Formats: sequence, C-alpha cells, structure tokens
Amino acid sequence: MIRTIALLTASNIFMTFAWYYHLKNTGWPLWKAILLSWFIAFFEYCLMVPANRIGFAGGLKVYQLKIIQEVITLLVFCVFAVWVLKEPFQLKYLISFVFLIGAVYFMFK
Repeated sequence: MIRTIALLTASNIFMTFAWYYHLKNTGWPLWKAILLSWFIAFFEYCLMVPANRIGFAGGLKVYQLKIIQEVITLLVFCVFAVWVLKEPFQLKYLISFVFLIGAVYFMFK
C-alpha cells in the first residue's frame, strides 16, 4: 500500500501543477496553458495508472483507491495553493479535511 500511496502522491503533484499552475501565469495565451497542462498531465497518467494497478492487485477495492486518491489530491492541493499560489489557508478547510479523514476511516472499516 505504501508504494501505491507514493505513486498516487507523485501523480497528484503533477496533476495539480497541470490544472492550476497556469493560474499563476494569467498572461499566457490559453492555447499555451492547455498544451503545457496536457504535457504535464502525461506524467501524471504514467504514475496514476501503475498506482491503481498495484493497489488493486494488492487487495484494495476501487472505492478505497478513489478515497485515498481524493485525500492525497486535497493535501497536495493545499500545499500547492499556499506555497505556489499564495492563497491563505482557513480553519473551515481544516474542518472539511477532518470530515474527509472520517470518510477514509469508514471506507476501510
């Protein structure tokens, strides 16, 4: 499961950059932002597909893989939003994460 989580984390770092980095560079033409995003997303897929296959072969259910991926996505996004986009982190986001962690707990129970 550790290998799956590591690959999912790496893939989500790529995907977060693909989806949101262009917002830091709003002067780019849209076509450039789209091409760069697709280029970065290629590497995300090269990590996401093996992560899901390894996790599934290791006994994780598809629903469990999805929940793990969503939690990782939100954690990676929060770090990205604060460090790269300089967005403030608010208490309501932390409360939301607590509920998501609860969802993960119930998914594996």
